[in-house]
Amino acid sequence: MLGDMIGQLSAAVLGVERLGERATLVQFSSAFCQPCRATRRVLEEISAMVGGVVHLEIDAEAHLELVRRLEIAGTPTVLVLDAGGRVVRRAQGQPRRADVIAALGAAVT
Repeated sequence: MLGDMIGQLSAAVLGVERLGERATLVQFSSAFCQPCRATRRVLEEISAMVGGVVHLEIDAEAHLELVRRLEIAGTPTVLVLDAGGRVVRRAQGQPRRADVIAALGAAVT
């Protein structure tokens, strides 16, 4: 289930050049996580369907400082950011497509 979280992230903090123009789907994954693969497919499909939305996948093991800072307790964890990098939703575990789409609606409003 996607829950609310207050916070803001920049492209520099996430180690990328830029965030999505309308929203960014940030996925924390680990190498042998089967639900991470399914989550990747869902987020890639949704980001391809919605203009201005970018999907970023971050290897949790390679970014432990960021994982600790954001209190990521397991993979997959998905953060939905608005255009300014504000975290509008957070989900741990494999999210349902409908929940991601609803969270994007909150992010781009």
